[in-house]
Amino acid sequence: MSPISLTRHLIEEQHAGHINADLRLLIEVVARACKSISIAVGKGALGGVLGEAGTGNVQGEAQKKLDVLSNEILLEANAWGGHLAGLASEEMDHSQAIPDAARRGNYLLLFDPLDGSSNIDVNVSVGTIFSVLRCPEGVTEPRDEDFLQPGTAQVAAGYTVYGPSTLLVLTTGHGTHVFTLDREIGSFLLTRRDVRIPADTQEFAINMSNQRHWEPATQRYIADLLAGKTGPRGKDFNMRWVASMVADVHRILSRGGIFMYPLDAKCREKGGRLRLMYEANPMAFVVEQAGGAASTGRQRLLEVQPTALHQRVPVFLGSRNEVAAAVGYHADG
Repeated sequence: MSPISLTRHLIEEQHAGHINADLRLLIEVVARACKSISIAVGKGALGGVLGEAGTGNVQGEAQKKLDVLSNEILLEANAWGGHLAGLASEEMDHSQAIPDAARRGNYLLLFDPLDGSSNIDVNVSVGTIFSVLRCPEGVTEPRDEDFLQPGTAQVAAGYTVYGPSTLLVLTTGHGTHVFTLDREIGSFLLTRRDVRIPADTQEFAINMSNQRHWEPATQRYIADLLAGKTGPRGKDFNMRWVASMVADVHRILSRGGIFMYPLDAKCREKGGRLRLMYEANPMAFVVEQAGGAASTGRQRLLEVQPTALHQRVPVFLGSRNEVAAAVGYHADG
């Protein structure tokens, strides 16, 4: 049997009562925008989209040309769909309400338009991360504070990976599913249903160059992993680090592992390295729906109450038992 399309999958989810028509159509709009980004990424130097844009985002980070282009593609695709009340991007200072009141819907969309963009110029996998929330009842023109909902309030989340193949990973709260873009027909086709992350693992992903800045709890945890069979964990671990969150998380989704960006001396004042609303929450939702776990090291990620649109948090996510082990070290100090 040939794989079913994303559209058919979403229609089946709608018939099952898991989503409504507006959410289905919103996800389809996001998927179409991601196809456009995939084309731009695939052209690389031929499309004149590599290199710096000469601008910075709200976090003060240099923007790549593809950061800006991807952001524009997602904004334009969703501005007139009729399913959104507002949207927010990692690349913008503040959220934006849909300009035409007659075309406003009932959802809020948050996205990181091009995660891992530091890898663009060296042809390493990058991706798009997105999260969908309900617009608070009675709000007709959403502001930043209306987006500040915990991850448990998400009604859909996912990411795309622009790699050897373009993949869309999606959850609407009823399992995590993987779709592969068939470039010949231009459609995302369901290639893995109900992905399950192995509960145990022998792989970890962390930026070891920050080791000297880590908290003592993280130092002890990583030291015990590196001690291997002769250490307290009693088994050897391999380290993998792509420095593109979508690529690292997708590897974990495919075969298990733990991804970490812990609190350290460099990012302590900011609260962490990764953005809660654009990266941590959607990835935590995807991972939990695949049987994994996600934590700040001291709290379930999806239960963090946001206080700012660009808030940052520490992140530990992946194989359930290994995340529990990492959290245990941090609970002790």
